[in-house]
Amino acid sequence: MVLNYIWIAFFLIAFVVALVRLVVFGDTTVFPELMNSTFDSSKSAFEISIGLTGMLALWLGLMKIAERAGLINVLARVLSPVFTKLFPDIPKGHPAMGSIFMNIASNMLGLDNAATPLGLKAMQELQTLNQKKDTATNPMIMFLVLNTSGLTIIPVSILSYRAQQGAAQPTDVFLPILIATFVATLGGVIITSLYQKINLFNRTLLLTLGGISLFMAGVVWTFSQMTPTMMNTVSTSVTAILLMSIIVGFMLAGMRKKINVYDAFVEGAKEGFTTAVRIIPYLVAFLVAIGVFRASGAMDAVVGSVKWGVDLVGLNSNWVDALPTALMKPLSGSGSRGMMLDAMTHFGADSFVGRLSCMFQGSTDTTFYILAVYFGSVGIRYTRHAVTCGLLADLVGTVAAILICYMFFG
Repeated sequence: MVLNYIWIAFFLIAFVVALVRLVVFGDTTVFPELMNSTFDSSKSAFEISIGLTGMLALWLGLMKIAERAGLINVLARVLSPVFTKLFPDIPKGHPAMGSIFMNIASNMLGLDNAATPLGLKAMQELQTLNQKKDTATNPMIMFLVLNTSGLTIIPVSILSYRAQQGAAQPTDVFLPILIATFVATLGGVIITSLYQKINLFNRTLLLTLGGISLFMAGVVWTFSQMTPTMMNTVSTSVTAILLMSIIVGFMLAGMRKKINVYDAFVEGAKEGFTTAVRIIPYLVAFLVAIGVFRASGAMDAVVGSVKWGVDLVGLNSNWVDALPTALMKPLSGSGSRGMMLDAMTHFGADSFVGRLSCMFQGSTDTTFYILAVYFGSVGIRYTRHAVTCGLLADLVGTVAAILICYMFFG
């Protein structure tokens, strides 16, 4: 419902702003520009979707190999010691824990099609432990926050969009996104743990979260000692090595499990075409709406106002042009994707704004959508601190993305 109002608002605000420009300022070109933007944006949406097909087919094929090879189960076993401490209210051996492990592992591998059903299954099993069926429990909220913080090892769709938009190195945002999404997840876990009085100084949690945090801090410090040119070269090389290692690792895991790796890849790749076709209506809807909003001058007015305020306090305002993606992300994945694509089209895929919009898209997830789907599936009406924790995790991820983007690309 919120998405419906946002979409309508883009058109209504654009129409009113254009009307003011025509009547008050005598700008007779504004309405032709609005109509031209609808044609250009709808054509662009279709071309983007077609251009995505190859990359989506490649990665969905590889993900199918990983799924068949049992890598989700491997990740679940790795996560088990930490998650049992984050969900102290779930009895040992309860089936909810298995579904939670599998959901988070699927999200980390970018297996959205597998993650959502597993997430709904986990919510149903958590509901069996719920004494108040219309009120969210602590494990439900922690589970939701882990989902909304969007921890993903391989941001397949974002890399695909950057390749389609002509980025010189589509994978140059891989490492920055990985760091930003980890910071968002860590922030979400800490905030939710404080609400739920979970002991973060537990030896297992402290060693695991502290160890990963130190590693990430080491990565950030190492890159901060490099010149921008060297940083870009090293980041690109490390990213390429990591991604190629993941591809080969998936294949070796498939061979070890004695599955037909080629057939698994082809089966998964078929889903790439289906996915590319399925997103066309969503891309058209939002790219046209955003195009009209921008052509009317409303987008420039909003961004200009924020930029003026940032400049007034003496801060660098280069990040402000990417802010619409960050503001839209908690509300709508398709809406924020449209904002990201609009930013790359308008400023360039390799611009600071283009890269930062990709980082905003990859560092968090659609908080309100996830809350609506997951809580709605089990009839939860009272969400307690779920929205607060989810949005604070989004804020942490957004701030982290800005700072990391300045470090890598500023």
